[in-house]
Amino acid sequence: MNRRKFLVNTAASAALALSATPFSYATSSTASKLRLGFIGIGARGTGQLALTLKRKDIVVTAVCDVDKERLENSAKMVESAGMAKPAMFGAGDEDYKNLLLRDDVDAVIISTPWVWHTPMAIDAMEAKKAVGLEVAGAFDIEECWALVDAYERTQTPFMILENVAYRRDVMAVLNMVRQNLFGEIVHLQGGYQHDLRHVKFNNGKQLYGGGVEFGQKGYSEARWRTNHSVLRNGDLYPTHGLGPVANCINNNRGNRFEYLTSTATKARGLNEYIDEHPNGGESHPNASVDFRLGDIVTTVIKCAQGETIVLTHDTNLPRPYSLGFRVQGTDGIWMDLNNSIHIEGKSPAHEWENDAAYMEKYDHPLWKKYQGDAQGAGHGGMDFFVIHAFVEALKRNEPMPMDVYDHASWAAVTCMSEKSIASGGKPMHFPDFTRGKWLTRQPIFGLDDRY
Repeated sequence: MNRRKFLVNTAASAALALSATPFSYATSSTASKLRLGFIGIGARGTGQLALTLKRKDIVVTAVCDVDKERLENSAKMVESAGMAKPAMFGAGDEDYKNLLLRDDVDAVIISTPWVWHTPMAIDAMEAKKAVGLEVAGAFDIEECWALVDAYERTQTPFMILENVAYRRDVMAVLNMVRQNLFGEIVHLQGGYQHDLRHVKFNNGKQLYGGGVEFGQKGYSEARWRTNHSVLRNGDLYPTHGLGPVANCINNNRGNRFEYLTSTATKARGLNEYIDEHPNGGESHPNASVDFRLGDIVTTVIKCAQGETIVLTHDTNLPRPYSLGFRVQGTDGIWMDLNNSIHIEGKSPAHEWENDAAYMEKYDHPLWKKYQGDAQGAGHGGMDFFVIHAFVEALKRNEPMPMDVYDHASWAAVTCMSEKSIASGGKPMHFPDFTRGKWLTRQPIFGLDDRY
């Protein structure tokens, strides 16, 4: 697929498009349940499908994947949940377009390789199918604008499925921020600090590990994700670290990102992994691959209201998992790494406290209400909340809590960081994807216990 040609054609057709009728689930369907289609049912999509099938207010009517085994497995999952066999689409890369033609699909969950996210989401919005899109960074700014333009043209609901925004401690800290526990927010940190070597390489048969193959010889994510580390040098996966802290400073709703600067270390981790793996070694063909992605990429964002955000992308070296959150204001600081908090006038002077008591006191109403439903859901329960928010907002015909403007500004970090690194750390300015609406838009994420 030629992505740029697709985006150009989309922009050209937009100029000819008639004013669209706003999407309304209540009027688009006479069914009593939301009718979902799934596009992409790999490891992530299968997890989302399994979680969704537990709900009483949805029915899965269509599934799509180019992997025949994955496709058939997903259909069996739907039938095992007591639903009718879904329509199946797997006849090539663009068969998803036939799924979008169906009148028994109200919304789609898209969990495909990153290069397909924007084309599929735009096609879905054009077809009046509400979009729940898995996270990824953008390849270029034009891609971000294409999504924003499609949303504004079609008025079809779009939600970025950033599950970490619903992490229990993160939501409790958001509650603390809104109750002014930290005073005025000055600085935040987050990132994607996750050893992905076993994800980027496998033996071509299993999801994770077992070998040092990738690309055509790899399986699942190793088949497509690792090539980004070969060809690109930037923060390839910014939203898990950025989305939660962006909510703390009301990004796109009274505040916005202004510019960023990025730097990258040398690239050593992936080659060393191949060299030392039992199924690899210095003579393995992949040992000589020139990986462009720096082992650690550091990005600093300056915000319109004066805050700074530090993002860290760290996926090529041995390390325990941590998103490295930090929220700091004039009255105190919280860090997730050691569950640490310090509040001036409450904590012992110059000493950290364990944050457990604060987490209990400021536990978010959503978690208090739905912790039973979230039990057993993926990523410590976070996956329940992100699907719940998407479905509930659709049912109520209300705005998505994390919308296309959020996605555009978060995802833009990837292509902007690439440019900054390539130019020796030159500042890159964020477009205003809201076209000035950030000045008057009001925060809506996590304001109560509904979604």
